[in-house]
Parts: sequence; C-alpha cells; structure tokens
Amino acid sequence: MIVAGVGCRSGASAAEVEAAIVAALASAGLKSGALGMIATSYAKAAEPGIVNAASERGVKFVVVLQAEFEAAGLRAVTRSERVLALTGVPSVSEAAALAAAGPDARLIAPRVAGGPATCALASTENAL
Repeated sequence: MIVAGVGCRSGASAAEVEAAIVAALASAGLKSGALGMIATSYAKAAEPGIVNAASERGVKFVVVLQAEFEAAGLRAVTRSERVLALTGVPSVSEAAALAAAGPDARLIAPRVAGGPATCALASTENAL
C-alpha cells in the first residue's frame, strides 16, 4: 500500500493538498490510483484541506499518534529546523507517511512541497 503523508500551513485548501499529493505521486512515477491512504500528524488532524482531500479521493484517512510520529521522524530524509522546533520531527509529511505505513515502511518519495502543502510517500505491506 502507498501512504501519502501530508503536512500543510493552517488553512491550506483541499486543492492545494491534492496538488502536493499529485506532485509526490508524479515524482515517484506512480499513477493517482496507487494511493491507498492519507496520513497526517495529530496537530493537523482537523485541517479541512487534508480531511477533504482524503474524502475526495475516497481513501482512508489516518491521524498518527505523537509517539509514533516522533519515532518515524528519525527515519525522515528531509530536515527543516523550523519544523523540528514546532513539531518534534524534521518533516511532517515524511514522518506521517512512515508512521502510518508501519515500522518496516520505506520512503518512496521524500517531501515534495507544493505551495502551502507538503507530501511524502511511503510503502509497506504492513500499513495501518
């Protein structure tokens, strides 16, 4: 299963989140239908843009618990000192994707930024 981890600035629209997802899928050479889940951090769980993007795609939406989020953040490849100070992880989208995809997940597309949203993709057979 392919998991899209998503982060965004407050108030990002579903279209802006979707644009980041599409860009990440394209960077990995994947078709739009390959996506099986959208995940984000607990802090972003109520962001309408992320929630609506998952709903519009018809995929499972997962909110990652902070402990799992921080543990997965250790495997992130992108590093933002600002994001680390705010969230406890160096990349919200990478940590969310890796955490939701499970402990054996591998990052298949590092963070792609698209306006106010970011998306990273992870894959594993043991996704939530």
